[in-house]
Amino acid sequence: MLILILLPVAFLLPPGAGAGEIVGGWEAQPHSRPYMAYLDIKKGNYGMCGGFLVSENFVLTAAHCNGEKITVILGAHNIKSKRERADWRRKKIPVRAKIPHTQYVEKTDNNDIMLLQLKRKVKLNKWVKTIPLPDAQERITPGTNCSVAGWGMICPGMGRTLDTLQEVDVEVLKNDTCRKYRHYNASTMLCAGDPRKGKDSAQGDSGGPLVCKGTVQGIVSWGPLTPPGVYTRVSTFIPWIEEQMKKLQP
Repeated sequence: MLILILLPVAFLLPPGAGAGEIVGGWEAQPHSRPYMAYLDIKKGNYGMCGGFLVSENFVLTAAHCNGEKITVILGAHNIKSKRERADWRRKKIPVRAKIPHTQYVEKTDNNDIMLLQLKRKVKLNKWVKTIPLPDAQERITPGTNCSVAGWGMICPGMGRTLDTLQEVDVEVLKNDTCRKYRHYNASTMLCAGDPRKGKDSAQGDSGGPLVCKGTVQGIVSWGPLTPPGVYTRVSTFIPWIEEQMKKLQP
């Protein structure tokens, strides 16, 4: 088990800078999160992000993960493994349509959510599966233990990433804990990651899912270099997600 190091950096990343390294976590059991998507982004603010499969041809991620061209990789664990690249279980699919929320604000990262329509439907199996979304306006109780995963940086500011999927458990916190952040909006954002435990998502993990009791409650969005982090509150956007998927579904 690989234990990651939390650096004692106290200043806050502004919204738009993104969040994303798994801090205080460990390597995930290979293919234990078959809903995870790796986003290879060309000509965007970020070269890579996370995401998650919500239907056979739709992936959800963060709006700040947008770029000129996005390719989605499903069924991966070691993203750079040549052996995995040749494995029939791994799927590399171009994105047909990118639908960032129309009210996404880059300066504050409010409404930081984007739906990606894949060019073809993927066959669901042991290694590639969807993950359930919450009910509209569902509220997760503070104190709930959740988890987050990604391929992002492990040391803030040092540019080092791991090839294998990392994961960490985080606790949902009261909104008051994150209201100290200037742009925190409790109706569209969720606060998670106990600073006393030093476990957090933080660049590269952006767009990945915050999973609580088998359901996606948040999307890695932004925050400081130490926990807590800020996540897009998925339940707020269920009507928008359903509307967009209905419009685009062949």
